[in-house]
Amino acid sequence: MDIQAIKQRFGIIGHSPRLDRAIDVARQVAPTDITVLITGESGTGKEAFPKIIHQLSARKHGPYIAVNCGAIPEGTIDSELFGHEKGSFTGAHDARKGYFEVVNGGTIFLDEVAELPLLTQVRLLRILETGEFIKVGASRVLKTDVRVVAATNVNLQEAVSAGRFREDLYYRLSTVPIHVPPLRERKEDIIMLFKKFSSDFAEKYRMPPLQLSYDAEQLLINHRWSGNVRQLKNLAEQVSVIERDRHLTSDTLRRYLPDEAINPLPVLFNDPNTSTSGMSEREILYKLLFEMRRDITKIKKIIMQMLEDGQLSRSFQEEHAHLIDKIASDRELPQVYDDPMDVPGKAADHDLVESYEEEPHEVEEESLSIQEKQKDLIEKALQRHGGRRKKAAQELGISERTLYRKIKEYKI
Repeated sequence: MDIQAIKQRFGIIGHSPRLDRAIDVARQVAPTDITVLITGESGTGKEAFPKIIHQLSARKHGPYIAVNCGAIPEGTIDSELFGHEKGSFTGAHDARKGYFEVVNGGTIFLDEVAELPLLTQVRLLRILETGEFIKVGASRVLKTDVRVVAATNVNLQEAVSAGRFREDLYYRLSTVPIHVPPLRERKEDIIMLFKKFSSDFAEKYRMPPLQLSYDAEQLLINHRWSGNVRQLKNLAEQVSVIERDRHLTSDTLRRYLPDEAINPLPVLFNDPNTSTSGMSEREILYKLLFEMRRDITKIKKIIMQMLEDGQLSRSFQEEHAHLIDKIASDRELPQVYDDPMDVPGKAADHDLVESYEEEPHEVEEESLSIQEKQKDLIEKALQRHGGRRKKAAQELGISERTLYRKIKEYKI
């Protein structure tokens, strides 16, 4: 089956080369039993790819199930995935089969796989390597023949470095990685998608279809789309229902697009709807500085590796000799500290990192422990939302299950 036929069958819209590449990889890997890891931002349409892989495989007549790992509480996720025996825990009145037992001979899609607890990751690794698992509360080893496709919008390499995800499981899952591009990297598809969505909603709500002016099209193309295709579809539905004038201009669309999302540059402001609203400007500046330092370090490593491998042309080296000497010597690069306590009395950049000798009282009052900062942010988010964990988790940018774990860990 060619790529165009796959798009028509699974309702995928777009002609972006990056999208076509992702579909092509899924098509090629489908006939095998290789584990696949699908990565990409939230709202890009990752859920379509495990369906492609399953339907184009020899398992297409077998069962298929999609499991959202982030939506299952940590205390019951092992039971959901692997099953349990009667009486194995409070409330286990009957024995239950888990997903891996039910889907034997088929495909299981583990969405938000980065949210799995570490102990569950160990169990999953055993299934991937041997096909064996043990039910909760049981002692007998069971076998299963399941093809695993996983997806995440989290950078798993960073999660591995932070100790939140097992390195061996990461390499086992990512045997074949498929990256679904964000909408801002598929600019040629944006207008096509908007017209398709608006046409569908016009038919659904029995309204005339929407028409876009040239400036409206340019606004859509140049928008950042942090919510990707899901956000674009939501916009099309809002406008289809609310606007009486079916000819849309850029001024009309701007009323539905948040102003701060149009400009991708970081701005310091106190917005209760953002995850940094509980942080002081000082904390935000430190966060930005630490991220800049990581980026500079990565660039230095890349340039030094290219120099060692002879990948930089002589003309480039001659033109940028002064900068290369700086990187090689590491004497003139600005120093940014991982820990604020390492900052000397007179920081290198006084405008961004204040001297601790000049403000000793502020240093004593302000906790510099990462755990204390996390606990403080969680408490502020819970207070702001009246104890509603779901709202607090959305503001903090974490799953509700992760928030619950942190609440227990910090005894909030």
